[in-house]
Amino acid sequence: MENIYWLEKAIQADFCNPLYALARIENENEWEKYRYLFNMHLHLKLIEQYLFLGNNWNKRNAYFYNAPWKKENLESLKTAETCYKTALYYWQGAKEWMEKAQERRFRFINLQKIQFWEDEAGRMESGELDYEKIINRELALLRQVREKFEAMDENTY
Repeated sequence: MENIYWLEKAIQADFCNPLYALARIENENEWEKYRYLFNMHLHLKLIEQYLFLGNNWNKRNAYFYNAPWKKENLESLKTAETCYKTALYYWQGAKEWMEKAQERRFRFINLQKIQFWEDEAGRMESGELDYEKIINRELALLRQVREKFEAMDENTY
């Protein structure tokens, strides 16, 4: 939760002077690309954190012996679903920032100290990194588990 808090604060914050960047910035185009990659990276980190958080509440299985706690388990699944949908929201933002960073005018700008961010953008562009697919898979599994819990008779056990 603390990571999420600070990452969301970072997204809202103004950018500092390029002197404090993690990469060497020599002109305005490099600074613009740096900001796009930075924002994309922040969004990706938020997605990871929301997936971790949602996993804490995702039951993954509806065991018969959990029937007495049906209501609590359904609430837990609802919380997990909220986390996953929030991650999906940040995925849309990450894709927007990636598209800006991958514009043709930036193709030959190489910010060496943040090559990992460049690689993330490349993996997103190629489809190798697709959090939407992962999140939708988690939401589909969550719906299946919810259906099993809803079908349970909580007074059976």
